[in-house]
Amino acid sequence: MTKNVCYLLQDLLLAGTNTTTHAIEWTMAEIINNPNVLEKLREEIGSVVGKARLIQETDLPNLPYLQAVVKEGLRMHTPAPILFRTFQEKCEIKGFHIPEKTTLILNSYAIMRDPNFWEDPEEFKPERFQEEETREEVLKYLPFSSGRRGCPGTSLAYVSVENAIGVMVQCFDWKIKGDKVDISEAPGSVTLTMAYPLKCTPVPRTQIPLRL
Repeated sequence: MTKNVCYLLQDLLLAGTNTTTHAIEWTMAEIINNPNVLEKLREEIGSVVGKARLIQETDLPNLPYLQAVVKEGLRMHTPAPILFRTFQEKCEIKGFHIPEKTTLILNSYAIMRDPNFWEDPEEFKPERFQEEETREEVLKYLPFSSGRRGCPGTSLAYVSVENAIGVMVQCFDWKIKGDKVDISEAPGSVTLTMAYPLKCTPVPRTQIPLRL
C-alpha cells in the first residue's frame, strides 16, 4: 500500500470521526433544548426496545422518529456546510457558460435553511422527515452531498449517530445550567462546531440497565 493511499485512508478516518462527533453533539443539544422531542424519542424506544436492554443497531430500522431526529440535526447543523465540485467539461446552466475545470462551491448550510425549500427552517422539527419525500425534495437535503460523488460513509454515519443518540436518550437524563443549551456556532472552521462545547451532566435512569 502506497504512502498516498495510507494518508488518504487516515484523512477519511479522521474526517468521519470528527464530523460524527460534532453531529452527535449538535443533535443532543437540540434534543435537550426540546423536551417534547426527548419524551417522544423515549416513548418510541420504549415501545420498540423495551426497558430490559439497550438499543442495538438491529432496532434502528424500527425507530423512524429517531431517524427523523438525526436527519433534522444534520439539516440544521450539517458538519460539512461547504461542498466543492469541479466541472470536468464546459457546460451551460440557465444561460451561464461554465468553463471546464471550474470549481463550484456549494453552500449546503444555506440550502438546508432556505425558507423557499423548508417550512420554519430555523425550528427543530423532526416530524418534517416523517413525511414522504419526492426526488426534488431530496436534492434540498445535502448533509452528505448527493449523487455519485456523495459521501461513501453515509450509511455508517447514520448508524453511528442514531445508535449513539438512542443510547444516550434511553439511558440518561441530561442536566444543564440554565434553561437552554447555547447553540451558537464557532466562526472560522470548515467543520461546523459549537462556539461553546456542550456542557451537561448525564444522570443514569435507574430503570435502564447500562449493559447489552
